[in-house]
Amino acid sequence: MSDRSPLSPVPPGATADAVTPPESPAAPAQPVLESRASLRQPRESVASLQALAAVLPGLRWLIGLLIASIIIAALYFGRDILIPLALAVLVGFLLDPAVTRLKRWGLSRMLATLLVVVLALGALTGIGFYLGKQVQSLSADLPTYQNTIKQKLRNLRALSSGPSVWDGAIKTYSTVESEIAKAAAAAEKRPPRVQQVEVVRDEPKPLEKVVQWLDKVSEPVAMIGIVLLFVILILLDRDGLRDRLLRLMGGGNLHVATDALDEASVRIGKYLRMQFIVNVTYGIPMAAGLWLIGVPGALLWGVLATIMRFVPYVGPMIAAVFPLTLAFAVAPGWEMLLWTLGLILVLELISNNVIEPWLYGSSTGLSTLAIIMAATFWTALWGPIGLILSTPLTVCCLVLGRYLPGLQFMEVLLGSEPVLHPPQRLYQRLLADDVNGAIELAHADIAQRLPAKPSAQDKAGAVADFYAEVGVPSLQLAYKHHTENATAEHRLRLSNGWEAVLEELAEEFPAAQPPLAVNPAPHVLCVGARWEIDALAADMMAHSLQLQGVPARSASHALTPALGPEEMADWGQAQWLVLSTFHAQPQALVRQILRRVRRRYPQLKVVLTLWNGGPAVLQEQSLERLGADAVATSVLELLLRMAQLMAPDPAPLGYVAAALPEDDEARVQFLEHSGALLPVHAPMYKEAVLKAANVFNVKYAQVSLVGHDWVYTPGSLLSNTTPPGTQPGLPRDLSICAYVVRDSADLVVEDVARDPRFSDNPALVGAGVKFYAGVPLKTTKGYVLGTLCIMHDAPRTLADDEMQVLHAMAEDLVERLRAAHLADSAKDAAS
Repeated sequence: MSDRSPLSPVPPGATADAVTPPESPAAPAQPVLESRASLRQPRESVASLQALAAVLPGLRWLIGLLIASIIIAALYFGRDILIPLALAVLVGFLLDPAVTRLKRWGLSRMLATLLVVVLALGALTGIGFYLGKQVQSLSADLPTYQNTIKQKLRNLRALSSGPSVWDGAIKTYSTVESEIAKAAAAAEKRPPRVQQVEVVRDEPKPLEKVVQWLDKVSEPVAMIGIVLLFVILILLDRDGLRDRLLRLMGGGNLHVATDALDEASVRIGKYLRMQFIVNVTYGIPMAAGLWLIGVPGALLWGVLATIMRFVPYVGPMIAAVFPLTLAFAVAPGWEMLLWTLGLILVLELISNNVIEPWLYGSSTGLSTLAIIMAATFWTALWGPIGLILSTPLTVCCLVLGRYLPGLQFMEVLLGSEPVLHPPQRLYQRLLADDVNGAIELAHADIAQRLPAKPSAQDKAGAVADFYAEVGVPSLQLAYKHHTENATAEHRLRLSNGWEAVLEELAEEFPAAQPPLAVNPAPHVLCVGARWEIDALAADMMAHSLQLQGVPARSASHALTPALGPEEMADWGQAQWLVLSTFHAQPQALVRQILRRVRRRYPQLKVVLTLWNGGPAVLQEQSLERLGADAVATSVLELLLRMAQLMAPDPAPLGYVAAALPEDDEARVQFLEHSGALLPVHAPMYKEAVLKAANVFNVKYAQVSLVGHDWVYTPGSLLSNTTPPGTQPGLPRDLSICAYVVRDSADLVVEDVARDPRFSDNPALVGAGVKFYAGVPLKTTKGYVLGTLCIMHDAPRTLADDEMQVLHAMAEDLVERLRAAHLADSAKDAAS
């Protein structure tokens, strides 16, 4: 066997120069060798790139660990400067609101800063002097407690030396120990001679004592001075420091940097305020309780408890030692000690389990484990000061991880919010074969959607919402990973797990209709197109339709070659076929299924549910070629579409108008007497509409005031087709805002064309509205005057934080209307 590679012109172990022939008649063979080498070079390049790609993740981790080590080393060795700076920033968070308030009152920032700092130092000095006097008074009284302490110690010694159930075991252990000691002493040789050495130290001179005292005091005094200087500089140049931080953090993206800095300041400021309130609500009852019990210096120990609770974990224990010790020393009996211990335990239980969860809420966004880990980490780096600063510093790390992609792992490690979305959590439980965990997640999700006393309609809506927001998205994940990452075992677990979950939900939320044995001829038959996940989605749709009062059931896959007698009866007696598919390009498959279905069961009308249909599939021409009677892309759309198609009396206008709420008459009367319909408010409405359109970057915005039969739209950006002489608006039956008023809740329609309630509405079709989001204009008395809504000429989504902004704008508009109404009422009363 030759050692030469067929693609290599150089034998193994030889150099290129050694085998290169001189110019000779055999030279024409070289181009062949060069061509082979040129073929090898791309292969070697691909192999090198693959090797580099395999090494990159490990290299990235190595670089990350190196950077983290450098940062930790810098934090440790630079603690002499960083600790005062961190303390100053923390104190600055506490004092800055007062400085800002004084500045708003007309003082300069310099004067406001100096005034706040002087007042803070004066308050601390006064508290220090008062506490010093309390300590001095207690020190003078301590000798009088010596007899009580000695008597209690004698009682404890007598109690411990008396007979007990352990005496026999202790005596046996002592005997065995003495025998072992004797044996060891006998085995040893002559003990070595022990020479005692006594070290006699010279008494330090007075000057040396002063120097030693100054050495001990100078460090904390210097620390306080540096912190005070930093606090003054931070308060004086707050805006400049903020701009510098924004420049360092954001680079060219000021939006991200501003959001990160605002969130960090809000979280830390809220945490400090809540911590202060929690500590005060602990310290005041502590002082009052100790005073009632009779413990000396009750106010001192209440203040000490308030201060020490700023130190996590260790502070409350240290603060409890002093009153317990005094209670032990003061009273000759044990009642005072027991009452003091009971008081501390009760206050700890109430503070930890009631006050702190109520006030803290999500002020920090840190998980409990992250707080403990952070306390350990910062204490190891910076000592006791690190323990005090651990929570604010960790909050900063959390915010950085939320806004900087390279530090996203910090949000995952430190945050209290779930890192997996509900569909991902459910999908993971099923992959792990944790069926019980998946069922618990499903029950918990549905329970969160139900009111305190749910009706059958509430339960049906909650289950449908669970299928829409958790069930179908988890099946979309399964479709995405079907061929990429999933194994046969994973697919089997997913199928069996979902079957168990659906059986549990069907038993927990039974259909409000006769059993299938009594009603064997369902009107709607839900089937999957091809895969198991298609059939699982069909089971979900059948259950959702049953809960809506529609006779429905699920059957085998549509392409099953052989059907049993019961299934053939279902297919033959069904009126509607709901065909589910997750295929991204289902045109050929759907056409094949529909040909077979219509050939065998011509009476069936087909509603196609495309869970992964893209824009190209959802075009009107593509849908016509599919040949289905209707198409849905979501659970809500399917339920609405089936209700529309199966209605005994179809809507005469081609769209569904909103029903009237129960208190509509009182609501309309309140609207008419509120003054909101007066023309004088038209500029206010116009301003709100323009601002909303600009903020959300949409084409249209509108304020809708919903009357009995007419919806008034002052300042609307939609084209006005109102006849002359009438107020701008449209009939209530045509208004999508009437749904917001009916439910007194938000309404978001991401694609109007896909919602059967509004797809044929002439007002929306004529204006070209494809997206709608509206929030109610609700008064303090609970009446809904109308809506503030935004619309666009293309489908889009709206995030949760954007909905909060729209709510805030609606609340501001209602408040301005209320203030204007009060001002008009005051003028009328004065005239």
